[in-house]
Amino acid sequence: MATKNLRARDIMTAGVQCCGEHQTLLDAARMMRDLDVGCLPICGDDQRLQGLITDRDIVVKCCAEGLDPATMKCGELAGTLHWVSAEANAQEAVDTMEVHQIKRLPVIDVSNGHRLIGMITEANVAKNLSDAEIAAFVSRVYVAH
Repeated sequence: MATKNLRARDIMTAGVQCCGEHQTLLDAARMMRDLDVGCLPICGDDQRLQGLITDRDIVVKCCAEGLDPATMKCGELAGTLHWVSAEANAQEAVDTMEVHQIKRLPVIDVSNGHRLIGMITEANVAKNLSDAEIAAFVSRVYVAH
């Protein structure tokens, strides 16, 4: 496995920006547009990770339901949260993404105040796996069980 000697912090994208749990979905959508991303971490008032919100969440769980993104709060869509410690082996991060069929995984610096420090995405995984490992990852993340 190409990730054998790497930690989660070695393969993540750093500098992730959060939307606040009390910010509106309209605010989150504008942040996504401005940052050119499809997903944002949701942070609470304590600056700790509360969940993730995707552009698809906004469309499916708000707009398609006839709700107003200018009044609905990000925290309302936080959902189940999966994350990995910055010091965890990178393979643990890949395994977590495969098991839970997720495309983005927050990285938390547990030893330094339990703060969000980055995100592991499909692109990060692809840069660190062999072609065969990428194919296996894709089949496990994208194929419904």
